[in-house]
Amino acid sequence: MSSVPHVTLNNGEEIPQLGFGVWQVPDDQATDAVSRALEAGYRHIDTAAIYRNEAGTGKALAASGLPREELFVTTKLWNSDHGYDDALRAIDVSLEKLGLEYVDLYLIHWPTPMYDQYVEAWKAMEQIYGDGKAKAIGVSNFRPAHLRRVIDEGTIVPAINQIELHPNFSQAESRGVHAELGIATEAYSPLGSGKGLLDDPKLAEIGAKHGRTPAQVVLRWHLQLGNVVIPKSVTPARIKENIDVFGFELDADDIAAIAALDTNTRVGADPETAAFR
Repeated sequence: MSSVPHVTLNNGEEIPQLGFGVWQVPDDQATDAVSRALEAGYRHIDTAAIYRNEAGTGKALAASGLPREELFVTTKLWNSDHGYDDALRAIDVSLEKLGLEYVDLYLIHWPTPMYDQYVEAWKAMEQIYGDGKAKAIGVSNFRPAHLRRVIDEGTIVPAINQIELHPNFSQAESRGVHAELGIATEAYSPLGSGKGLLDDPKLAEIGAKHGRTPAQVVLRWHLQLGNVVIPKSVTPARIKENIDVFGFELDADDIAAIAALDTNTRVGADPETAAFR
């Protein structure tokens, strides 16, 4: 059994706080990567329709022999499927590819506000939840205004908002709104997507103090903030390294030093202007 702690969502479901992401992992490599992650102790796997690796991910889940109730699987609704009927079809396609009867978490991937369909998509998500095809529903890349609108016009508060979040972009405003609304914060690109964050000498200094790598320091920072976090790697050693973050704790000085790295700099797209379809 995995020793990763769980976060309780606003509907009572529990999500492992540390998961394994498969963004940019080709389908034919996803089976091996997810299998290695499960062997290392991960039980929370995060994929998406647009990643085009749900089938490979599903093969690893099936081959693992792990009971379904021990696994937590997330996938996401793509932007071109925001129409109500399109969204209802999209979850069935994802479930078929994954080889599952339900996912533990289904997310709207982006709000794409310029198309103004995300509320319609949310109403479909509520139906999907009601049908038992997702144990919890949430969103990704939603800004506070998008969140408040789906709450005002829908009937269910999203369980999670999965957003870009790392020490260079700590998203204090969004985290505060999430806390106010009872929404869990989930961090993607938690290590800065290879854009130089892990080369920061301050992280190396904190790592040396604890006998840990800069990546382990950053993941520990996420956990102590209360974020759910989904690092991605296809390198076996790093897959193991990224889950080995429960044997030490950052102190107040460490947390303050990491907070000082916030430059409010995204490495990905801005949800207000991202128009992917």
